Amino acid sequence: MRFPISKVILYTTFLSTMSVAAQTDKINRDYRPRTYDVQVRQFEIYPDSTNDIIFLGNSITARAQWNELLRLPQARNRGISGDTTFGILERLDEVTKGRPSQIFLLIGINDISRNFPDDEIIRNYETIITRIQKESPKTRLVVQTILPVNSSFGEYERHYNKDEHIVKVNTGIKRLAKKYELTLIDLHPLFLDSSGSLNAKYTDEGLHLNEKGYLYWAEILHPYLH
Repeated sequence: MRFPISKVILYTTFLSTMSVAAQTDKINRDYRPRTYDVQVRQFEIYPDSTNDIIFLGNSITARAQWNELLRLPQARNRGISGDTTFGILERLDEVTKGRPSQIFLLIGINDISRNFPDDEIIRNYETIITRIQKESPKTRLVVQTILPVNSSFGEYERHYNKDEHIVKVNTGIKRLAKKYELTLIDLHPLFLDSSGSLNAKYTDEGLHLNEKGYLYWAEILHPYLH
């Protein structure tokens, strides 16, 4: 049995639309890492000081002992592995209530890995900025562009081959830094190799930094520390 070509085209278009809708439905903005709740509760019991320098982000931030790496007793790690911009917004009051001296923000790669739309990530990022400025106006916010990844390692497939999204979100971060007159540290180009990937000497699996990567990051950060 043959169908008119117009019906075939209509049916194909319908299937394509349903496929896109199904992909959109798979985006889970309520996702929080398994240890999210307990880590936030832990953060809440720690004493706050207006001298604190907060490092806020996901696992790339969480894996460093910032006070030791930077030889900075007032450094505080507020990284949670797997966190997204939605998670940061949910727990941001724990950070701002202490009125810290500085906040170094690095977030977004897990949003990209979970296929959150680039524009939505940038909007969330702007909300983070405006909330920090409103809730802790004397805090100096330093924003950092998202690091590159290296797909040759093959360990974090969801994060790989999304370079165009990293570039777009980073462009948005730079635009927001200019709009809100923030200090920007453009990490992304500093960690690239000649092929445009995360330099292999700074990582063991293509996403997170190794000890050489953290030493290099610390070297970059030093001029921005109060």
